[in-house]
Amino acid sequence: MAQIGCSLDDNIHYIKESLGYSNDIVIREVVLNSLEPVRGAVLYADGMVDSYLVQAVLIDSLLYKMRLKEWEGIREDEFVPFLKDSVLAVGDMGDLFDFPTLFTALLTGCVIILVDGCSQGIHVGLQEWKDRGVTEPSSQTVIRGPRESFTETLRTNITLLRRRISSEKLWIEINRIGEETKTEVAIVYMKGIVEEGVVEEVRNRLDRISIDGILESGMIEELIQDEAYTPFPTISNSERPDVVAANLLEGRVAILVDGTPFVLTVPSLFVEFFHSAEDYYQRFDFSTLIRMLRFACFLIALLAPSLYIAITTFHQEMLPTQLLISLAAQREGVPFPAFIEAIMMEVAFEILREAGIRMPRAVGQAISIVGTLVIGQAAVEAGIVSAAMVIVVSITAISSFIFPASNMSITVRILRFPLMVLAASFGIYGIIVGMLALVLHLCSLRSFGVPYMESFAPFSLKEQRDTIFRLPRWALDKRPESITKNNLRRQSKGIKPLPPQK
Repeated sequence: MAQIGCSLDDNIHYIKESLGYSNDIVIREVVLNSLEPVRGAVLYADGMVDSYLVQAVLIDSLLYKMRLKEWEGIREDEFVPFLKDSVLAVGDMGDLFDFPTLFTALLTGCVIILVDGCSQGIHVGLQEWKDRGVTEPSSQTVIRGPRESFTETLRTNITLLRRRISSEKLWIEINRIGEETKTEVAIVYMKGIVEEGVVEEVRNRLDRISIDGILESGMIEELIQDEAYTPFPTISNSERPDVVAANLLEGRVAILVDGTPFVLTVPSLFVEFFHSAEDYYQRFDFSTLIRMLRFACFLIALLAPSLYIAITTFHQEMLPTQLLISLAAQREGVPFPAFIEAIMMEVAFEILREAGIRMPRAVGQAISIVGTLVIGQAAVEAGIVSAAMVIVVSITAISSFIFPASNMSITVRILRFPLMVLAASFGIYGIIVGMLALVLHLCSLRSFGVPYMESFAPFSLKEQRDTIFRLPRWALDKRPESITKNNLRRQSKGIKPLPPQK
């Protein structure tokens, strides 16, 4: 029974049976016309609709306004259009002709109206459910900048973007993905700025998804990314509306998934994962210094343990004599080689890091800090590791926390171990070979057709205005050509600030 029938009793029985007689499905039968009785039914999922509007607006319209309307001469097949045009005082309405569409509307918070004798129904959008509300971002904090973050409700997230971009060029397309969950997924872009080929590619990749359910944007990310076997993220995500709005204005496409506060943006470049929202709210000189620090910390977090292993094992001549004597004295009672030391300390720190995240918030941070200090000090006093190794592992761990994008931090943590193996096997030569392989891999990646290392490889001098360095705001007068070729001009020329004329 796919199509809605004319018998109200049969339709209600089929709905109850299909939903397993669930208690949260409310069915309110009403008599629409007392002179010539016409039965109807209002159906909704309890907790997903605004109960006050259902009672005070919808049912009130059906029970009382119908008494004032003239029913004479209206055929049964005209009842539903009559209700829509002359009775119901709501704006969001649509027609229903089959049960799959009816179930989707009912279970996503719509109110369903069925009339006896009509093989057509109405769905009314009166959704309302409890959500977390707009709070401060927890993973992308800033000192200066907006304090709003996305929520788990798609409509709220779209509203947050509309507030920042009040333009008719902001286009939104909503689809449902997931055979069972029917999760709403929105494609958001700036018409006239974005490359149409990128939008079409996003549509095609989302349309190819055939899965029973989508619960978080990370599931979408895995299913649409260009390269599956790479540790580097090729799709960026953010829980900040200002970051997503800035990406849209640069010509990117945003993918919003109902049920998660993290929004995906494509295409993404390698350099983008080192940029923070605060870089554009502070002075350009301060932002440039902080960016340079992030790139330096990337190299420290990636190479510090490997270089320590390689130098202390194979290339002691590279160290000053006094430092070499000091390191030799520290390692005098240590029974393990530098590689084993580094592996033990790195694994211990990763365990403490994960424990601090998973433990209750009230004690997690304290346990991770105290555990690190106690274990490091005890390991040195017991002669298991040297003090220099504890320093190297500590500065490596601290450097990995400086990245604004947590997924890039995870990438560095993964790549650190194979580089340590190469350093223990071949010394600095192994590190050089590993870095060459890493650079070649980065240059082979693409994000929705855009080279991942764009602006560096191939090198573009014009694009260096907002990569490692950030020029003043008045100098950023064009959008990045690596993202879009449409409507490149962002602001008028000649707006450089000048001192007042005397």
